[in-house]
Amino acid sequence: MTETSAPGTTGTLPPLPPLPLIELAPQAFAAVHALHAAVEEAATAAGLEPLLLELVRLRCSQLNGCTYCVDLHTAAARKAGETDERLGLLAAWRESGPLFTPREHAALALAEAVTRLPDHAEGARAQRAARAELSDPEAAFVAWAATVVNAYNRIAVTSRPVQAAEG
Repeated sequence: MTETSAPGTTGTLPPLPPLPLIELAPQAFAAVHALHAAVEEAATAAGLEPLLLELVRLRCSQLNGCTYCVDLHTAAARKAGETDERLGLLAAWRESGPLFTPREHAALALAEAVTRLPDHAEGARAQRAARAELSDPEAAFVAWAATVVNAYNRIAVTSRPVQAAEG
């Protein structure tokens, strides 16, 4: 999709500089960061594995097209012991057979539902599947982790330079 000038004019609009969300509202970013820390602490207390949380964050970042966060969470997942094979197939986790565990399937489906905001039936199916594999606190913190990374993704995507549109 390209951005063009107003009807009746020719050419493309000039590139936009980044919208510096963090610099313009550092207190809001600090609140998002504090929320992340609180969710991380509670998720660990609920028994969620750090690697599972990184897979959730990475998958949400893939769906949101946030290259910064994809790179960040890929590196964090590798550091937590994730394999290149599974990282390479995360975008196709449903079709990856037994490469991902039932617990990971449930967490990833719930994270995708939180990210995509599907219709109520699809969201209910994802939640039901997650609650069959995860405890309610674990499922809740998968949803919270997805919510927080979605906020970070939107901050990063909005703050990056907007490329000039092609005419």
